[in-house]
Amino acid sequence: MTPEKKKAALYVRVSTMHQIDKDSLPFQRQELENYAKYALGIEDFVIFEDAGYSAKNTDRPKYQEMMERIRAGEFTHMIVLKIDRISRNLKDFSEMYEELKGYKITFVSKNEQFDTSTAMGEAMLKIILVFAELERKLTAERVFAIMLSRAEKGLWNGATVPLGYVWSDELKFPVVEPEESKVVQYIYDLYEEHSSTTKVAITLNDEHVPTKRGGQWTAKTVRDVLRNPFYIGTYRYNMRESEGSRRLKNEDEWIVLEDNHPGIIRKEQHRTVNQMLSDNYKGIGTAQRANIHTHIFAKLLYCSKCGQLLTAGLDTARKDGYRPSRYTCSTNRLVDNAHSCNNFISDIANAPFVFNYVSNLIRLQEKITPKHAIKDMERALLRGSSFIDVLGIDNDSLKETHAMFARGFDGHDFSSAKNNDKYVTDLATQRLQKEKAKFEKALSRLEDLYYFKDEGISQKDYIFKKRNFLEELEVIEKELNKLQQNQTIKNSNVFIDNAQHFLITKEMQQARNVNYRELLDAVGKDLLADFIQSVISKIVVADKRVQSITFKNGITHSFAYKPLTEPQKGNAPAKPLNKEYEVMVLGYLEENGSASRTDIESLVGMKRSNTLNLLKDLLDRDLIVKRGNSVAIRYYINRKDI
Repeated sequence: MTPEKKKAALYVRVSTMHQIDKDSLPFQRQELENYAKYALGIEDFVIFEDAGYSAKNTDRPKYQEMMERIRAGEFTHMIVLKIDRISRNLKDFSEMYEELKGYKITFVSKNEQFDTSTAMGEAMLKIILVFAELERKLTAERVFAIMLSRAEKGLWNGATVPLGYVWSDELKFPVVEPEESKVVQYIYDLYEEHSSTTKVAITLNDEHVPTKRGGQWTAKTVRDVLRNPFYIGTYRYNMRESEGSRRLKNEDEWIVLEDNHPGIIRKEQHRTVNQMLSDNYKGIGTAQRANIHTHIFAKLLYCSKCGQLLTAGLDTARKDGYRPSRYTCSTNRLVDNAHSCNNFISDIANAPFVFNYVSNLIRLQEKITPKHAIKDMERALLRGSSFIDVLGIDNDSLKETHAMFARGFDGHDFSSAKNNDKYVTDLATQRLQKEKAKFEKALSRLEDLYYFKDEGISQKDYIFKKRNFLEELEVIEKELNKLQQNQTIKNSNVFIDNAQHFLITKEMQQARNVNYRELLDAVGKDLLADFIQSVISKIVVADKRVQSITFKNGITHSFAYKPLTEPQKGNAPAKPLNKEYEVMVLGYLEENGSASRTDIESLVGMKRSNTLNLLKDLLDRDLIVKRGNSVAIRYYINRKDI
C-alpha cells in the first residue's frame, strides 16, 4: 500500500437482532459509506458487522477479524458511527486506541464529529468515553437494585433453571419436573453409596443419563447438583462477586430465602451429602485416606541446579488436615553436596501453576486459529493469578506449539486422551523417521566422499564416522520399535483411560481458573497423577518456582520470571519483594479463599512486622485486598484483572 492510498475499516454493531431505526445495521452501513466517500474521500473500504453483540467487551468475531487485518497493515482509517459501537468500557477502548496509534491508524467517529488525526479530536474522544462508561455503570447499578428487590420477594431473576425443574409461565418461577427430579434424587443416592463425584459421573455417563443440556457428566457438574440448596427449597441470590466468579461476597450481602419453593431432596439427606463432600475435601473421608501417599508429580520434577530428580514426601499438615506433597532435590541427602542445591517445591506452589497451565493449554486449543499471533497465544497461556510472576514464555516453544495446533486442526484433539496419545505417538514417530532419514543421507554422503572424491577423507576417519552413523541408526530403529509396541499395549486399555481423562479435561475446560483443591476433591490424587503423567514428561524447578515444562510430544515451555527486586517510585533504592513468599501467600489464598494475618504469619514463618510489610506490599500492588476491621481483618486475592 502506497502512503497516499487510503483504505478504511468501517465497523457497525447492534446489541440485539431486533434493533431498528438509527441503530440498525443498514442505517449504520449507509451512513459510514457516505461519510467515507464524501467527507473523507475514501473509496476503498471494508465493512465489518457484529449483529447481536453487546459492547461490554471486545469478544466479537468481526471486531477481532478487523483488528487482525489492522495489525497486518491493511487499513489507514477506522470509522464508526458512534464510539460506543466499539466499546463502553474505558479500559478496552483505551487499549484498542493505543494499539491503533502504534499502527498510525486514524480513528474517526461520525456522530461526535472528530477524528484522532488532531489533538482536539483525541482529547474529545477520551472525554466522551469517560461519560459513556459512567452512563453504563449508572444503568447497571439501577438494574442491580431492581434485581435485589425482586430476589428479596422470592421472584426469579432469570438464572439457568436447575436440573429437576422447568419454567412455569403461569408462576413465573421454576416448578418440579417429575422425570428430571428422579435424576436429581438418583445423584444424591449414588453419592451416598460411593462417596465419589467421579464415580457418580462415570455411572451417569455409562447409563446414558443426560445433563440438563443433554451433555456429559463431570465431577464438577455432579458436585454442583449436590451443593445446590435449591433442591431443598432454598432460594439464594447475590452470593458471588460477579457472574461466573467463584469468589463469594460477605454473607451479610446474600439474599437467602428458606422454604421458598417445593424441594426435591429431603433436608436431612442434603445435609448428610454436603458433610460427606466437606469431609472428603478436608482429607478425612475414606476416599482421600486411600490416596494419602500418592504424589501427583512423583518422578517428574527435576532440579535446575544439578539436574537430579526431586524425591517426594509429605509436607506439614495444614489446619484443615490437608497434607500436600513436598519434593526435595535428592542431592540434599548427600554429606558432600557440591551443588549446594537446597532445592524443593510443594504442591501448594507447584500444583496450581501446572494444572492452570495445562487448563489454559487445553482451552487455547479450542479457540486458536492460524491467524492468531504468538503474543495472543502467550497471553492466553499465562491467564490467571498463578502466573502473576511470569514475564513470558520462550518464543521458540510458542512457535512450535502454534505449529502443532495448526497441524492439529484436521481433527487432532489435545484434550482427548485417546487422540492426544495417538497424536503424541505420531509426532514422536515422525521425528524419529526424520532423524533416521537424516543419518541415512549422511551415511550415503560419507561413502560418496570416501570412494569418489579426490579430496576425500582418510580411511580411519571414514571408519569411525561410519560406525557412529550406524550406531545412531540402530538406536533410532529400537525407539521406533518401542513406540509401536507401546501403542499396541495402550490400545488395549484405552477405553477406561479415556473415560477418566475425559472427566478431568472437561473439568479443566469449564473453569477459567482451576482450583487445585477442588479438583483434588473431585477426582482424587491417583487420577490426577495418572493424568499429569500422560501429558507431561518433565518439570524443572528452582527457587520454589516452575522453570520449564516438557510435554509428552517433546515440546518444552520455559518461563521467564520477574526479578526479585523492582525499582520503587521516585529515586528510592530498590527493595526486595519476597517473591517466594508472594507465591506462597497467593497460592494459599487461592486454595483457601481468604486468610487472617496470623494465618499468613504461620505460613511464611516470619515475624509480625515482616509479615505486615509483605502484606502491605501485596496490597500496594493490588494483588490482594483486605476486608473487615480490627481482629476480623481477612485478606483475599484481588481478581479485578482475572
